[in-house]
Formats: sequence, structure tokens, C-alpha cells
Amino acid sequence: MKSRKFVASANVPQRRDFLLKLAALGAAPLALPARRAQAASVADFDFSPQQRGRPRAQRDAEAQRAVAGYRFVTPGVLTVAVAPFAPPIATYATDARSIVGADPDYAQLLADALGLGISFVPVAWADWPLGLASGKYDAVISNVGVTEARKRKFDFTTYRLGLHAFYVGSNSRIQSIREPKDIAGLRVITGSGTIQERILIEWNRRNVAQGLKAAQWLYFDDRASSRLALVSGRADAELNPDAPLAYEAATQGGIRKVGTVNAGWPDNADVAVATRKDSGLAPALTLATNKLIQSGQYRAALTRWAIESEAVERAETNPPGLRDA
Repeated sequence: MKSRKFVASANVPQRRDFLLKLAALGAAPLALPARRAQAASVADFDFSPQQRGRPRAQRDAEAQRAVAGYRFVTPGVLTVAVAPFAPPIATYATDARSIVGADPDYAQLLADALGLGISFVPVAWADWPLGLASGKYDAVISNVGVTEARKRKFDFTTYRLGLHAFYVGSNSRIQSIREPKDIAGLRVITGSGTIQERILIEWNRRNVAQGLKAAQWLYFDDRASSRLALVSGRADAELNPDAPLAYEAATQGGIRKVGTVNAGWPDNADVAVATRKDSGLAPALTLATNKLIQSGQYRAALTRWAIESEAVERAETNPPGLRDA
């Protein structure tokens, strides 16, 4: 399999500027993706650092007892690593410092349930495993999918469905990408070390075994360079989490969806909170999440960011995940 790697030169402030431009557009009413067409035609997204509309929860005595033996990184605080990679999952607020989005809202609910304060630590997505293993934070809540390989090193509490999507430039001739043969010979943008990359590698392996042309993977350090490559034709498609791409398609235009794939392909796999292995925190977070699901506060947090279609009916601790190659 051939691959190429594009590394952008943009620094952190430049990446934040790009995300703030997205946020500014999101502050106005926007046309929602088709999945919400029946629920509402427009929505307002709050990217202010104050987050006055963020759902809050009552203390959960049972969850507090379940976490009594755990030693938090900072006493009395749930320290959560988040990669502010794109709205509506997680991004920077208009102050370019505060982290807002669906994942931070869910993290706040967990902290409330455990009777704790909340501290968000911005991280590059690829760096979360080392930071979590070394004890820099208590949990990672940042669109992390459950895999069997990750379960050997970390514990997981599921909280969202894992849905990835293929997007192409609006003027692309590609109309559908739904199975391995559809990516043969394409240049596909994805994230390094991610579940979606793992799916693409397996699809590519099957294609090559059948005599089809190998695909190429393109990696970028910032979304601005990634998007330029897609709309200019230097890349043919992108496979990444659906929610941020759907948001971008609705607010920015220039790209369109041509297919989806579950994170656990060929099975199902969910997005989960990652915690240190055998720390005892995961079962308490699962307990708290299920109480939040029952109370409706969990769904309120997802609805606030137009991703309620990704809600799980029940949280689980360390369920079956994406299988190893």
C-alpha cells in the first residue's frame, strides 16, 4: 500500500483561528443536515466561553460511592483531556481558550454526577494514550472509539454511537462510497492511528488481494489544509467522524456526504470515555452515564449540538470493540 503524508505548517494559534471562523458561522442559524430535518430546520450553536445553556446534573450518590476509592489527578476535580478538533464535538470558544461542544457538555454532566469540579486539558488527539497512561488526566473524552487493542491498555465507558462518513468535494464525480471496492485507487484523507484509518487499511488489503488498485492515505495536521486538498482535487475523499463533517457541510458548504461506515466495521463499535486500566473509574462513569440517560440530561447535551442521532440507549463498560487486524 502506497501512502503520502502532507504536514501543514500552521501553528496552534492558526488552527484556533480556523476553528473560531467555524464557530462564528455556527453562532448564526444554520440549515441542519437531513437527519434533523424533521426535528427542526435551524439551530443556534453557542460558542461563548460562558456556556450558560450547558446542561447540568444533580449529584449521583451511587456513582460517588462507586468512585470513592479512586485517586483523582487533582483532588475534587475531574480532569478530562479533550482534542478540540472540530465542532460540534469539541472546539475552542470565541475566547480561543475555553473548550466547548458535545463532548465537554457530557464531561460536565459526569463531573456534576460525581460531585466534582471540571478541568479540561486540550491535547493533540494522537497524544492522549501516553498522557492518560502517565497520569496527566483522569479521563479522555474526545471521540475515542473502542478497540480490542485499546482495551488491553485502557478501560472504556461508551457514550455515543461510532459513526464515520465519507465526504467528497461538492463538484466531485464520486456519488457513493459504501464498500471496499469503492475506494480503489482513491486518495483518501483520514486520521493517523485512528479507527477510520484501520478500516481503510483493511478495505485496501481486500482490494489489493482482488487485483484492484491500491488507495493512498493523506494525513494533515490542520483542517484548513485538509479541506483545501479535498475541494481542490488533490484528495478524492475523506473518511473521518461524521458529526464534524456534517456540521462543516451545513455551515461552510464545499463538501458532501457519499457514504457512512460504523466505527466497528464489519461489526458495531461505540465512542467511549477512556480511563486508566483497572483504575476503578470506568464502572463509576458507566453508572453515572446510565443515570444521566434515564434522567434525559444526557440526550439534552447531545441535542444541544444536533447529534442526538448518535445517542446510545445504554452505556457499557469495556464492550466488544473493533477487532485487531
